[in-house]
Order: sequence, then C-alpha cells, then structure tokens
Amino acid sequence: MKRAYSCKDSVISKSHHVVIGITCAQSCVVLPARIRAFHEAGFHVSVLSGPGQQLDDTAQAVGVDVHPIEIQRGIAPLADCRTLIVMYRLLRRLRPDLVEFSTPKAGLLGSIAAKLCGVPTRIYSLRGLKMESARGLKRSILLAAERLAASCAHLVVCNSESLRAKALALRIAPAAKLAVLGEGSSNGVDVDRFSPGFSTVRASFGISADAHVLGFVGRLTCDKGLPELIAAFTMILKAEPETYLLLVGWFDAAEDALDDRLRTLILSHPRILFTGFVGDTAPYYRAMDLMILPTWREGFPNVVLEAAATGVPVITTLCTGSRDAVVPEFTGLLIPPGYPEAICEAALKLLRDPPLRQRMGLAARSWVIEHFLDTQVLGLTVAYYTNLMNQDSTESSAHIAKDLSVLQ
Repeated sequence: MKRAYSCKDSVISKSHHVVIGITCAQSCVVLPARIRAFHEAGFHVSVLSGPGQQLDDTAQAVGVDVHPIEIQRGIAPLADCRTLIVMYRLLRRLRPDLVEFSTPKAGLLGSIAAKLCGVPTRIYSLRGLKMESARGLKRSILLAAERLAASCAHLVVCNSESLRAKALALRIAPAAKLAVLGEGSSNGVDVDRFSPGFSTVRASFGISADAHVLGFVGRLTCDKGLPELIAAFTMILKAEPETYLLLVGWFDAAEDALDDRLRTLILSHPRILFTGFVGDTAPYYRAMDLMILPTWREGFPNVVLEAAATGVPVITTLCTGSRDAVVPEFTGLLIPPGYPEAICEAALKLLRDPPLRQRMGLAARSWVIEHFLDTQVLGLTVAYYTNLMNQDSTESSAHIAKDLSVLQ
C-alpha cells in the first residue's frame, strides 16, 4: 500500500538528485521507508554504502541506484584515503544536489568528499556518537573526526534533543548548525506494520502462553549492553524461572563485538533464544512481554519506537538518545547503564505487574502515534531538505538553519 508522506508547502524539482551515504550495508535496513518518501516526492535517490546483501536487497526492494564502495569501519588511514578518492570521483560523476551522510566513517569521508566536490547542500545526519563509549586517544581521534565531518557539512541533523545537546557540549558544531527535525527520530514508525496482534513466534520456539518473554532487538554488541543483559537475565531466572530471553539480531563483527565466551553462552543457554538477522521484526515484538535495550549510546533507537508501537513497554538507559525514546513510568522505565542489578529490578517490576505492563503498552502506542508516525517524520524531512535545495546555494549554514523553526 502506498503511504502518503506529508510535505505540504514544498515545491519539488524533478531534477533534484539526493545521495544517501552509510558505512555498512547492514544499516540499509533503516533506509527503505526514507528512500520511498524521497521517491514519492519526486527526487532521484542514490545510495552509497559498503557492499553487502542488504544493499542489494535495498536496490531490489525500492528500485534505487546503489554504489557499493569498500569502507573500513575502524580507524584505517591508508584504506580511508583510498575510499575518500573513490567517493570524490563518484560524487563528481553523480553531481548530486544534496548529500546526506551518516554513520561515523561514511559521515566523515563522505562529508569531506562532498565539500571537495562543491555539492550545493551537504547534510551530516548524526545518528549517535561512537566516541561516547571510547576512551583515551581513540576517543580524541573520534571526536576530531566528528568535528571535521560537521565542519564540512552545511547542517548537522541530530536524531534527538539529547544528542543535539551532547554534540553542542562537545563542540562538534555551533548551535546554529545543529538541528533536530520535529520530535526527533530519523524514520518514525509504520504503526500499521508495528502493531499489537497475533504472532506465531512463541509457538515456533515452543514457549508456553503463560511463560515470560524478555526481548532485545538489534546488533549483539558490548555497546548495546549485551554483557549486562546476559548477567541480569541470570538474576531474573532465579526469581522467575519461567522466563525466556529472545535476542532478535546478529553478532556484529564490530570493534565492540562480544567475546567468544559470551557468544558461546548465548548459543548454548536453554532459555536464551537467538534468531540471527531477521528481515521482519514485527512478529517478534508481539511475542514479548517487555523489551530491554541496555545500551551505552544511541541517537534515537528505532527499536524502542517499534516496540512501543506494538504495545510493548521498554526498559532502556539514561544514555544519550535512548532517554528520549521513553516517557519514564508512562511508556517504560529508564535505568542507568552498566548495572545488571538495575535491569533485573526493572524487569521484575514489570513482569510481576501485568496491569502496569498493559497500561504502559497502551500509553506507548498512543505516544508513538501522536509524535512519531513515519509519514509525519519523513514528510518533515522531505519538506526541510526541499527548502534547503530551493534556497540560493551561496547562503551560509547559519542562514539555512533559521528556517528550522518553521518546520518544527
């Protein structure tokens, strides 16, 4: 079904060409709705990413031009120089009207290449700060990279208010250059797809109807709080033996990858259910009593909004980005990061109070419908980007940022 994205009061030029750049193909899972919104508004969209099956699937699903480029996720100066040259040549050939680069490495190299090419409108989409979980020299390098990427962009669009506040405090960019569109979130939620309803997931795993199911959705990494979640689950099982932990995601080979001991424990534990990568997560949310995201850093977690739209209360942390995705004691619970005991206490509170879970679930879905419909969030993005491109390209980024209040 074709979805109507609200972008009134915007004049779209059929000649507008937008390039969206990300580091890793697995990040393409969040792009289809965004690409469709641009397509339906009359844009020509190209996607630049590291190669992978998800990039190919995106090209087939939404009919977008894709350009696979080898991009190293970690710090790799020589490889990064080669990637920068390839990006520069590609942008020179494509001649886009606007670029939107996100994720740390693509955000840095893409923003530099776009500035060198003189792309008229350059957006750095800040979806989180990897440096928040780094220490020492690595943190300093990552912070310098964020500042350089921001300096090459006309505007830095932050996923959430807390992320904007953090970026401002770290002097990643001046206030006039940091924007949050609407209430935040890069995509919003399709509340028809993510909705309460019947699911066969419990039956497929042999879980009884009266058992408890705690859920997690996303990359299985240290920065997502998996070590703390597994430790907390051991405590929870002692108090509520008829409980399962449903891990919907994959072992990401990132710098914060889980060690072999923890991976083995997850794969061998009789009460931990591991799915691997899942293309459609909607039925899995419906199998959960509550979802837990014990993350150390976020921009604005899509999975929390998806769970909320499904009527599932969420426990997440007070960290940047994640704290914007829950209304504490109303749609879920907020806890400090790094404490398995806090996860255990919050989970037991909700597991032992079904009426409270139900009230939170209903409130969570209503909150998402009010603030984060995908049609509204993406319509606002399309309208804002269109206005940027329709302005004189010689205007300063500070002048461009002034129009933000009109669209919020």
